[in-house]
Amino acid sequence: MGEENTKIGVDEDTIRRYENARYGIAGNHSAVQICSWNRKALRGMGVCYKQKFYGVDCHRCTQMSPAFAWCQECCVHCWRPAEWMKKTSMNEGEVDDPRLIIEETVKKRKILISGIGGAKDANKELFKESFNKFPSHWAISLSGEPTIYPRLGEMVGLLRKNKEVKSIFIVTNGQEPHVFEKLKKNGQLPTQLYVSVSAPNKELFKKLNRSIYPDGWERLCKTLGMLSSLGCRTVIRLTLMRGINDLDEHIGQYAGLFEKSGADFIEVKSYMHLGLSRERLKKENMAPHDYIRKWSEGFSKLLESYEIEDEDPVSRIVLFKRKDSRFDNLIKNP
Repeated sequence: MGEENTKIGVDEDTIRRYENARYGIAGNHSAVQICSWNRKALRGMGVCYKQKFYGVDCHRCTQMSPAFAWCQECCVHCWRPAEWMKKTSMNEGEVDDPRLIIEETVKKRKILISGIGGAKDANKELFKESFNKFPSHWAISLSGEPTIYPRLGEMVGLLRKNKEVKSIFIVTNGQEPHVFEKLKKNGQLPTQLYVSVSAPNKELFKKLNRSIYPDGWERLCKTLGMLSSLGCRTVIRLTLMRGINDLDEHIGQYAGLFEKSGADFIEVKSYMHLGLSRERLKKENMAPHDYIRKWSEGFSKLLESYEIEDEDPVSRIVLFKRKDSRFDNLIKNP
C-alpha cells in the first residue's frame, strides 16, 4: 500500500499520522473514523445532533472521506489536520474504484469499532446491529474535501442503490460548484448537502478559509446560489468564532447571503477548540451555547424566510428551517 499511496501523493509519514489519530485508511486515498458520538451512541451515552435534528442512525453511521488528504482550503478553525493536506486535485485515472472504497471503508470501520462491543457499558443490541449490518448513514466529510474525488457521483449512486442505506450526507466547502451541477445532471445527489460557511464577505473569507483559488469567494457564492435548484435537502453550516466572524457588522451580511441561497436549513454552530485549530485560535473563540442561542435569536430577526426550529446545547448548535421548505426535518426511508 505504501508505494501506491506515495504514487498519488500521500507519503508514509502522513499515513502514520492519520492512523495515530485513529483513522482507518481505506484504499489509497480514503479514510474512515469513529467519532465520539458514534462511541457514545453504542454505550447509551447520547446521540449526535444529526440524529436529533434529522433522524439519522448515529450508531450505524460511517464518517468517511474519499479524499482524506486533499483540500483546496486551510481554514483557521478546522480541527482536522489541514497541515497534512498534500494535494488539491486528483487524476481520474489514478483513483480507486468507488466500489473498492465502499468495501474497504466498511471493513476498516468494523475494525475500529470492534473493541467497543467488549465494554461493560456497551449496548449489546446496538453494537450487534452496528457491527453486522451495512452502515445506514454515510457522512462523507471527515477530513479533506470530498468533491475533489472525481468519481464521487458514482460512489453516491452505489450507496443510493443499497437498500440498507437510509441517508447520505456530503459536507463541502463549496469550492467546486461544477461538481454539484454534474451530480444533479446524473441523478447522483446525496440525501443532504451541507455547505460550510465561516465568513460573510470576501475579505474575511480570504483571511479565514485561505482557499488556493483567487476566486474562492465567488466559487462559494456560486455554490450557495445553486442550492434552491438542486432538488435535494440543503444545509448551510455557519461556524461562529467568537470575536472574529460574529460581529454586528457581519450578521446582516450573513442574512442577505443565506436568504438568497434558498437553503432548506441553516445550522449556527460554535467553533470547537479542538485538534490543530488550537494552534491557530484561542479557547475564548469557542462560544458557549447560551451565546450561540442569543446570537441566533438576533439573527432570526433579520431573516424573513427562516425561523428557529431546534437546538442542541451539548453541541452548541441552533437549527433554522426555511418556512417554505418541502422537506420534513426527519429523513424518511427512501
